[in-house]
Parts: sequence; C-alpha cells; structure tokens
Amino acid sequence: MKYGFDNEKYLRIQSEHIKQRIATFGDKLYLEFGGKLFDDYHASRVLPGFEPDSKLKMLMQMKDDAEIVIVISAVDIEKNKVRSDLGITYDVDVLRLREEFIARGLSVNSVVITHFNGQSSAEAYRKRLENMGIRVYYHHTIEDYPHNVALIDSDEGFGKNDYVETTRPLIVVTAPGPGSGKMAVCLSQLYQENKRGVKAGYAKFETFPIWNLPLTHPVNLAYEAATADLEDVNMIDPFHLDAYGETAVNYNRDVEIFPVMNAIFDDIFGATPYKSPTDMGVNMVGYCISDDEVCREASLQEIIRRYYTAVCNFADGKATEAEVNKLALLMKKAKITTAYRRTTVAARERLEKAGGLLPTAAIELADGTILTAETSSLLGPSAALLLNSLKHLAGIAHNVKLIPQTMIAPIQKTKVTYLHGRNPRLHTDEVLVAISMMSLIDENCKMALEQLPKLAGAQVHSTVMLSEVDRRTFSKLGLGVTCDPVRKIKDPKTAVEEEV
Repeated sequence: MKYGFDNEKYLRIQSEHIKQRIATFGDKLYLEFGGKLFDDYHASRVLPGFEPDSKLKMLMQMKDDAEIVIVISAVDIEKNKVRSDLGITYDVDVLRLREEFIARGLSVNSVVITHFNGQSSAEAYRKRLENMGIRVYYHHTIEDYPHNVALIDSDEGFGKNDYVETTRPLIVVTAPGPGSGKMAVCLSQLYQENKRGVKAGYAKFETFPIWNLPLTHPVNLAYEAATADLEDVNMIDPFHLDAYGETAVNYNRDVEIFPVMNAIFDDIFGATPYKSPTDMGVNMVGYCISDDEVCREASLQEIIRRYYTAVCNFADGKATEAEVNKLALLMKKAKITTAYRRTTVAARERLEKAGGLLPTAAIELADGTILTAETSSLLGPSAALLLNSLKHLAGIAHNVKLIPQTMIAPIQKTKVTYLHGRNPRLHTDEVLVAISMMSLIDENCKMALEQLPKLAGAQVHSTVMLSEVDRRTFSKLGLGVTCDPVRKIKDPKTAVEEEV
C-alpha cells in the first residue's frame, strides 16, 4: 500500500491543538466528537496511512485529562435504530463503546439520554444501565430547538436538563451515530457550568470535510459521497471568508446553524468566542497529508465504491433514487466514471468472454496485478478469485488444485441435501476452512494461507451482487468490494440461474 498520511504527526499535533483550545477557555472544554472514535474505516480508505483507531489513540495521549460522555437519543431507543455497518441497535452500541473505551484505559463518565419526553423504552433503558452501575442523565426535548434562543437559554430550556457532573478539563461527547444530540448536550452543559461559575468552552471535532483542502478536492468529495443519504453538502464557509478573508471548507448544517450558535453563546457568555463555524473546529488532519496524489487516488476510488453501494442498495429497496443521482453527480464533478476502476473493466471483460452467462469477478492486488475468475460447477466467482489470488501470491502454478474434488463433493452434498440449499458451490469462508484443513498435510495450502494478510487493501469487483457470506469474508480480509446491481444471471440455454 502507498501511504499518503503521516499518522504519527497527526497523533502529536492533534492532541497539542486540543490542549491549546482547553487553555483558551480556562477550566474545561466540551469537545463534540463527530464520526467514529475508532473503526473509522472511511478515513483510513481516503487517507492511506490513517489508522482506523487514530482518533482513539490521540485521546489516549490525553487520557489523564479526559472523560467521555456517551449520548443516545430516546427517539432512537424507541425506534430500535440500527448501526448499518455493525448490524446492532444504538442502545447495544452504547454498551459496546463504553466497554471499548474502558478497555483502553479511558474514563467513561456517564450516558445522556437526549430528546427525552417520557418514553417508556428510554426509562427502561435507564434502569437497565443504572442496574449495571452506570450513571444516566436525561436531557429533554426543547420546543423549536435550536431557533427559540430565548427559551433554550432559560431555566425552562437547558435549565430543565440534568446537570452532568464532570471533573476533568476535557469532556469528550460522542454517540453511536448522527442525530443523537451531541451538540445540544455540550451547549446545555455550558449553560449549566456558567450558572455554577465554571469557565467552560465548546469545540467540534469533525474529520471531514477537511477545512484547509479545496472544496472540490477528491477527499472532500468523498465525504459528500459518504453522507449522500444525509444530504450534506460541502461549501465555502462564508463567515470565515468574511472575518478573515480566507477560504475554508465546511458543510451546510454547520454553516446554517452558526448564527443560532452565536446567539446561544452570546446569551451564555455575553460574547461569542468564534467568528465562523470553521473556528469551532479543532481538526488538524489536513496538515498531516504527506502525499496528496495518493490521497486523491484513494478518494476517487472511494467515490466509485460509494456509488456502487448506493445502486445495489437501490436495487434492494434500501436507498433512494436521489441518493444514487447525487453520487452520479459527484462522479461527474470528480471527472470519473465506473471505468476508472480497473477491476470493473476486468470483471466485465471476463463476463464478455464467458458469453455474458456466468457471474465473474476481478481483483487488483497491491502490486497492480489484475486477476479474474468466473463461476464453475464447484466454486462461485468470489471463492475462485480468492483461490487464484492466494496461489498467485504464494507463487503456486494456476493449474494446481489446492482443494481436491473429493473434499468439495461432500461439502456440496451437505449444503444441498442436508441443509436444503439451492447453491452447491463453495463460498469464500468454506474455501478458507477447506484450505485450513488441507494445510496440515499439504505444503501448498499452508503457503496459500500465509498470504491472506497480503490481500488487505486489494480491490474487488463482481458482476453480480455478493452473498452476505462473501461480503463479510472480504470485509474481514480488508478488501474493497464493489458489485454491479445484478442479483443473478440466467443461462437461456439451460434455464439455470447462476448466482454467487
């Protein structure tokens, strides 16, 4: 993998910058953390070299000064809202996040349930957490928030919320996902702290868009692609331009809310500490890009991946046409098409050679090598592609069979006869299990298994939508995957539907 981001520099200067911001306000800083504190795979894809848990590592450098408040909306509890990337509900993810933070030696202060309006599910959740020894606070729904500043900055607004007792100078406010009410929690705490004579401030930590990169830089366009379902739009910060005569990139929601934020700051402090929404941020990522071309290329690939994800989700009824159209527009803005992705071209060329009848797939390895595979009576294209890749990396001849047919046949019988499956072909996970067993007696299989770490960062394209099994396997191996929005291909000669 080519690196375009200096992770060590980032860990150093980001923590220093946050400490400087704490000192600006005096006693403590409430830091709203947007995005993911760890498992930030979008950042690691568009900024090669950025480690998925970089933000968490940065915080660990300040762990003696920091404590974490986790926010969850009562509305999300009521709806059993699910994190799409992990497949777990937000209420479960709160506990997962808490355990992860504590395991890293970070102090977790409490959980704040926002948008509370007497929901029974939220009350039951609070009791559950308190039975586990976790402190829980309620923050209530405020009518016409955030526009009714007079009500918000009063005892009937922020004054009705529970006061979250904190002891350290840095309070990190995070949540399982967007819309949880992190900013409102920070502002409510500023109101409460000010009443108690505590000098507290607010800052925002959003990795994207990167404020000191151009508006149409591929890294910033990739952020728009990642948030296409939220209808976020990158834009020049007009307040920053007016105050300093400098161009800075922000996004529509922060720009739209800034006048309201200023009014709230005026009511709490008597004067606003910031001249622009960009001023509120503490993000230093833009200063740590070490190779701009590498990051540009990675971001263009990410935009294409996001487009393919959207068209496949649209085919499944999980995305809107507007989301797909926005991503298509972003591709035009970036001056790329799906043909920019080499694996897409290779997989479709293999499909053409197969007469358009058999699902195919292609992979681009770290050294630029392109390999392809198609469906056979024994293997799906993903499984065949995985075997081809491991043999190539291990220097094993293509015609060498790693898994004997005598082993494949019983597996297929079990899948069809006993498990009543329709597809007898082996999936990627079944192939890996078979190779693992064979590695005890076969040196080639042992060498092939040892190549698995080398697949991280490789790119795959399939001419049909992958099964959930194959998608999960590729994800665990660190491969970037795209698919055409096709469920199956039907052979008109045999009327057999060939699927992954």
